[in-house]
Amino acid sequence: MPILEEKLDALSCMKKYPASLFFSGNTELLQKVKISIVGTRRPSKYTREFTQKLASALGRRNICVVSGGAMGVDAIAHAGAGTQNTIAVLPCGIDIKYPSVNKNLLTSIEEKGLILSQFELGFKSRPWTFVTRNELVVALGEVLVVCEADLKSGSMRSVEYAFAMGKDIYVLPQRLGESFATNELLESGRAKAIYNIDSFVNLFADEQSDKNNIIQDEFLEFCSTNPSYEMTLQKFPARVFEAELNSEIEILNGQIILK
Repeated sequence: MPILEEKLDALSCMKKYPASLFFSGNTELLQKVKISIVGTRRPSKYTREFTQKLASALGRRNICVVSGGAMGVDAIAHAGAGTQNTIAVLPCGIDIKYPSVNKNLLTSIEEKGLILSQFELGFKSRPWTFVTRNELVVALGEVLVVCEADLKSGSMRSVEYAFAMGKDIYVLPQRLGESFATNELLESGRAKAIYNIDSFVNLFADEQSDKNNIIQDEFLEFCSTNPSYEMTLQKFPARVFEAELNSEIEILNGQIILK
C-alpha cells in the first residue's frame, strides 16, 4: 500500500508529524478546502438530520469533509458530503474496514474519495490509536465541527487537539439536557454555534471559484422525485442501504422519501 511522500502543511500543527501516512484513493482531495466533522456514535434524530444537511451543503460547494470513519456522526458526515468528496482517517490499517458496519461506506470512499492511516496494513485498532486518529482528523481541517458529544468523550479529545492547534470550533446548537459537551463549549465561549448552514458554508467557499465546481449528488437528486424503492435499488444498489442507515431517506409505501 502506498505511503504519502509529500509533506502536508496542514499537518505541521500536529505535536509530531506522522512517521508514515498510508493512503488509498484520490490524494487531490488533500488540496481542497477541508472541514473536520466529529461527534457521537449514537446521535439523536436531530443531529443525524442536520449533520447530513451540513455535510451535503459542504459537498455541494466542493468543500471536502474529513472524519474518522466511525459509526454515527462520522458515517453521516462522510455519506452526506458524497464519498467522492470526503477523507476518512482510520485507527487501523487501511486494509481493515473498521467498523465492519461501515464496510460498504469505507469501500466506496476508498474507490471515490480518500482513506488515510498512520498504521501499516493489518494493524488492528487499539484504544490509543483512536486518539492518534483524532489528532490527524483535526489537523487536516480548516476548523473543527462537533455535532453532538458527551463530556469526557472521544470528540472532546478532538476538541483539545483543536485548541492546541489554534483552530476554531463550531457546534450544532442543541437543546438543554442534551449534548452536554457542545452546550458547555458554547456556554464557556470556546465554540461558535452554526445557526445557518449556508452562512457557515459561505465562510469557506469562494463564490467565484466554486461556481462551476458545485458537486451534485446524483442519488439525492434522483430521490427528490420520490421514485419507487425498486427503481432506486436498481439504479443505486449500494447507496440505498447506506442512505437509509444514515437517515437520508425513508421508504414509505414502496416509495423513497428524501428527509
